[in-house]
Amino acid sequence: MTVKTAVERNFRRAKVKPLKKRPGRRWAALRAVRPLVAAALALFAGYLAFDLIVSAETLQIRKITVKGNSRLSVGDVHALVDGLRGTSILTADLPRYRQQLMESPWVADAAMRRILPASIEIFISERTPIGLCRLGGDLYLLDRTGTIIDELGPRYASFDLPLIDGVVRRPESGNTTIDERRTALAASVLDAVAPHKALAARVSQIDVSDLHDAVVLLDDDPAFLHLGTGRFVERLKTYLEIEPALRDRVADMDYVDLRFGGRVYVRAAGGKTLQEVAAGTSGQRQPQSLGTPR
Repeated sequence: MTVKTAVERNFRRAKVKPLKKRPGRRWAALRAVRPLVAAALALFAGYLAFDLIVSAETLQIRKITVKGNSRLSVGDVHALVDGLRGTSILTADLPRYRQQLMESPWVADAAMRRILPASIEIFISERTPIGLCRLGGDLYLLDRTGTIIDELGPRYASFDLPLIDGVVRRPESGNTTIDERRTALAASVLDAVAPHKALAARVSQIDVSDLHDAVVLLDDDPAFLHLGTGRFVERLKTYLEIEPALRDRVADMDYVDLRFGGRVYVRAAGGKTLQEVAAGTSGQRQPQSLGTPR
C-alpha cells in the first residue's frame, strides 16, 4: 500500500546559476607583469643580437686610408688616430679621433667617414707655411692665420721662405703669442707678389712691426723698403727701376720710403736725414734733405 505525503516546498532545491570565482590577486598581478617580462626579454634578445653584430670580425676596422696629406706622412696620421684600427666600425668614436687629428699643428681641418664593412677614410687639409718667425733664437714655420706649425729643421730644407719679423707679441703675462693682424699684413705682401715669380723669389724678409707699414728686404740688397699697406708690387717695381739712379746719389742706402707716389725718400746707412728724389727713371730732382726721420 502506497502512501503519498505532501512535499514541503521549503526543502525543494531552487534552480540557480553557480557563481563564477573571481581570480585571486596573485593571478591578477601576474597577468599585469606579463607584458613587461615580454618586453624585457625582447630588449635582452635585441642587445644580444646587437652585441653579436658589433663584435663581428667582419665589422672591425681593418683599413684606414689617408687623403690630402703632403707634409704629414701616412704613418704620422695613423699615429694620431692610434686605437681606431680593430674597433667596430659601427661604434667607433670618429669625433674623438678627429679631435686628435686637429691637435697636430700641420692639420688645418680634417674629416672622417665610415665605409662598410671595415674601412675608414681620413681627409686632411694641411696648413701652408708663408714664412719663418723667430722665437727664442730659433726659427719656426708660420702660416697665414698666425699659427706656429713646427720648428725649422732638416726635414724642411726644401722650403724657401722669407723671414717675417714683428709678428711676435710678449704680453705682460709672459706668454708669447703671434699677432694675427701683423701676420695678415705680411701675408698680403706675399700674396701680391706671388704671381710675379722673379720678384717673389727676391723677397727675403718682411718686417711688420708697424701695422701700417710693411718693410721689405730683397736678396742682395741691404736697403729697407717701406711699402705701407698696399700697392706692394707697384712700389717694388718702382724701386727696381730707379735703384741704379738712387745708388748714384746715395751709394750706401739704408732706408727707402716708397709710400708717397712720385716722391721717394732715401737715407744713407748711418745717416740721420732723408733725401727726396723723383720716382721717375729720368730727370730725377736733386737730393733734398728732409731732416731726421721719425
